[in-house]
Amino acid sequence: MNSSSMNSSSKSTLKANLSPTALIFLILVIADFLVMASCSKNSTTSVSSGMGSANVSISDPPSCAAPSGNFNHVYVTIRSVQAHLSSSASDASPGWQELASQLTSQPMQVDLLNLPANGACLLAQLGSTSSLPAGDYQQIRLLLLANAAPSGPAPATNACVSLGQVFNCVVDKNNKFSVLQLSSQANTGLKIPPGQIVGGPIHVAAGQSVDINLDFNTCASLVPLPNGDYRLRPTLTAGQVSANSSGISGQVIDSVTLQPVPGATVALEQADSGGIDRITRQATADANGRFNFCPLPAGAMFDVVVDAVNGSVAYNATVVVNVPGGTSLNGLRLVAETGQTTGPGVLQGFVTAVNGTTGASIDANISAFQIITLPGGSMRQITIPLEHTASQTSTALVAVSSSASCPGGSPTGAFCAQYTLVVPASNPSVGSFSAGSVTFTVPPGGDVLYSVEAQATVPMTSNTPICSPPTQTTNLDGSVQPLKVTPGAATTVKRLDFTGCT
Repeated sequence: MNSSSMNSSSKSTLKANLSPTALIFLILVIADFLVMASCSKNSTTSVSSGMGSANVSISDPPSCAAPSGNFNHVYVTIRSVQAHLSSSASDASPGWQELASQLTSQPMQVDLLNLPANGACLLAQLGSTSSLPAGDYQQIRLLLLANAAPSGPAPATNACVSLGQVFNCVVDKNNKFSVLQLSSQANTGLKIPPGQIVGGPIHVAAGQSVDINLDFNTCASLVPLPNGDYRLRPTLTAGQVSANSSGISGQVIDSVTLQPVPGATVALEQADSGGIDRITRQATADANGRFNFCPLPAGAMFDVVVDAVNGSVAYNATVVVNVPGGTSLNGLRLVAETGQTTGPGVLQGFVTAVNGTTGASIDANISAFQIITLPGGSMRQITIPLEHTASQTSTALVAVSSSASCPGGSPTGAFCAQYTLVVPASNPSVGSFSAGSVTFTVPPGGDVLYSVEAQATVPMTSNTPICSPPTQTTNLDGSVQPLKVTPGAATTVKRLDFTGCT
């Protein structure tokens, strides 16, 4: 009898002598052994094959830089950039991965208003890592070096040194230096949560490298304080980008003269969970009316919203919807407001905050919305980029911390703050992007209607909601009539009252 016959015979004998229960148990034991053997075989390669790498950059196309804005420089000192696979990870959770290990030994001071030359996309390359576990990263956090930092690594140069032991500061257009105050979150991490990672989680594949860009919306992050200093309320987004992406660029021109509109405010917007278009990036067109947003997350679509006040000429908002990355919008036409009275409109109002009958301190971020009609008849609410004139400056981020300025009729004991929004006094022109070209509609006539929203957040934090509810919106004026804007005039907005601000 050959060996094959013996093996067959032995298997048959064994199978015959085993009960059904014993046979099932034997099969399970063999299966467990095979799984353990497979895991043992792959344990050495799983670590190396499960690692990727990342390069981290920072960008900010600012809209408040002098001469059209109020600031020459905004310096922050970055000591770490980290990412986490969990969307619910807290500051103290294990598993935060360092993305720019170079910063831990040499923090980097970045001027967030240092416009790159020659149309370059990035303010700075922050660093890289070659040992990033593969996976989908849901959160990113940015850690800043504290003012009056303890002994330890410091930036190679410090532009804020004239203020003493300070590593974060603001320089206004008159070259006055002011301290940029930080919250404790600057040390534990300024969070970029899932909703602010454009394009969804950042996918790191084993053996692959990703480019991650942080966009710091400086001009929406500075809270002016009564003593002349500023407080940082960071507005950050992030995304996985392509090093070769050209972003979204273009030139803003007057629809009649076809001449450039310098200083036009250009915003990229995307819809939030409630369907409202929110500004994700904002920039000011240069002296030739040109703008450039780059790098942008691969595959992302944006609505481009542009408005302007150029001397005595005010323009309506122009919106181009569904613009993909890699698009050039040359010849983006703005329509000048006409009539006996011209000029932008001004929305002015008060925000109040109480906890019971006691004043409460909050930060309030104010936005102005208009509704546009898309081709096909559907409606969309967009955020209008704010402007300023020689006599009026938009103050869309206010600190509510005193009862000194409260108007009559305010809630008992409330803290109050006033805001000003400079906006177009006309209805938007809407264009739809398709097959490389844009088709515009004529701006509708009739009343120019707005709504105003205030979002309440905890002071000295990165957008942590406060009050119940934390958002208040009105489309009414101080006389409880529809909120209508007229050229060259100020309109009082119905007061926005926050309660339950614990």
